[in-house]
Amino acid sequence: MANTRDTSQDSPEPRQRQESPSKDDNRTAAHRPKPMEVLREARAQFAELTGLSAESVTSFEQTEDGWSLEIEVLELARVPDTMSLMASYLVELDPEGQLTGYRRLRRYERGRADAHRSGGR
Repeated sequence: MANTRDTSQDSPEPRQRQESPSKDDNRTAAHRPKPMEVLREARAQFAELTGLSAESVTSFEQTEDGWSLEIEVLELARVPDTMSLMASYLVELDPEGQLTGYRRLRRYERGRADAHRSGGR
């Protein structure tokens, strides 16, 4: 029985050793966040800076300098809702997902088709 106890006591140690590399992987992952983490964090940071909540993310890509997103927000609510003013913002983040800048690309009424993109550029 002593051997059985020694074996059961020894077995958790190798498991702990196996978990250590995954902890290192988590540290590496902290420097390179997953796309969904970047999206969530970008929306939160943008809202905190501007006071505007993102209604949708219309584009998202990883760039050489980090990440780039296009976020649509409600800038001015009107009645009826189709007359509300919407805006599209370009949001840039560093490789770790920290917001480095943003700018408004366009402003439009919610109920209007986007002639800018459908114009066949």
